[in-house]
Amino acid sequence: MKKQLVIALALSVSVFTFAQKKELKTAERAIKGTKYAEAKTALKQAEALMSSMDAKAKSKFNYLTSEALYAGGKGTIEEIDEALVSLNKVEIGYSAEVNTLKQDIANNLLLKGNGAYEKKDYSNASQFFEKSYRVVSRDTVFLYYAAATAVNVNEYDRALTLYEELKKLGYTGISTQYLATNVETQKEESFTNKDLRDISVKAKTHIKPIERISESKKPEIVKNVALIYVNKGDNEKAIAAMKEARAESPNDVNLILSEANVHYKMGNTEQFKKLLEKATQMDPTNPELQYNLGVIASESEQSAEAMQYYEKAIELDPKYINAYINLAALVLNKEESIIKEMNGLGTSRADNKRYDELREKRQNLYREAIPYLSKALEINPNSLSAAKTLMNIYSILGETDKYKDLKGKVETLEAEGSN
Repeated sequence: MKKQLVIALALSVSVFTFAQKKELKTAERAIKGTKYAEAKTALKQAEALMSSMDAKAKSKFNYLTSEALYAGGKGTIEEIDEALVSLNKVEIGYSAEVNTLKQDIANNLLLKGNGAYEKKDYSNASQFFEKSYRVVSRDTVFLYYAAATAVNVNEYDRALTLYEELKKLGYTGISTQYLATNVETQKEESFTNKDLRDISVKAKTHIKPIERISESKKPEIVKNVALIYVNKGDNEKAIAAMKEARAESPNDVNLILSEANVHYKMGNTEQFKKLLEKATQMDPTNPELQYNLGVIASESEQSAEAMQYYEKAIELDPKYINAYINLAALVLNKEESIIKEMNGLGTSRADNKRYDELREKRQNLYREAIPYLSKALEINPNSLSAAKTLMNIYSILGETDKYKDLKGKVETLEAEGSN
């Protein structure tokens, strides 16, 4: 009886083995014929026999499963993820096939990423670029693309994680570009490697071969990390990251301004001013820097200094409208102390005389502000704030015709919803 039982079991095992081979061959044939749905069905049946498969058969099953799921690039992103899981389970044989399929998947994901990017679907583009990198983990430029496109759609947490990974990997993005000029178009073209470039030069389709080293992406990465922390409101980390970024790019004025803005948000106006002054020394022809220094001086009640900065901004850019408006505001701010003194006067002859003097002084302030506001309105006829302030000034000065003209303009601008 024992002998008969052993024979029966042996027969059972051979039946299972035959069934495995049959389903795997059916799947293999279906994949070769691009009949991926048929292949999946056969593999589903083979999966029921997994417990009796040897290591070699399991590797074949996993490889074929990954091929069926990938479906020549037509599989969904979820199926591609499953395909990669199956590929990583292949332990025996198929090493060359696995590497080829992984490279094919990586290229396909990259194509999808480029397609999404061209459609400005940056969120999906970022996902595809990252997945492409994860498949082969060789070309870190795809991880860089993933981070950069995530920033485009304000996916800051995701971008930050990717940028930090790039920093740990020591990614710089520096590469050698192989270039030559196309004889027919006279345009410089890039080649994927030196050999291809040299072949084209020998074939005389290209001339003037040169090599160029691309700029490092590291300054951009540390800068973006800092800016992400700014957007997240994590000021302390932002400042630390800014210092790292500035160490990488000491001549980047925008980095200094970014750090200055963080200090401004934190209320560190003195540090903000110091950084702005440093930026101004590096870029003395930038009117915005002069304007911002004027704002800080004004907030610090340094009116004379503020006026100098605003006037410098206008000298650099005669159409810098905000500088004109702020100059008018500086002049009109002097009105407060005059009004306070006027309200404190009595009814004596001396007080009445002083009142008239202060009234004249106040009107002179209005006259001083008029040219700035008029210029602002000339630059931007739709500036409601400039028009309204000027209208009120003409009303107080008793210049009725000018008041009426501006009153009509203000009403029109308010109806149009101008600012």
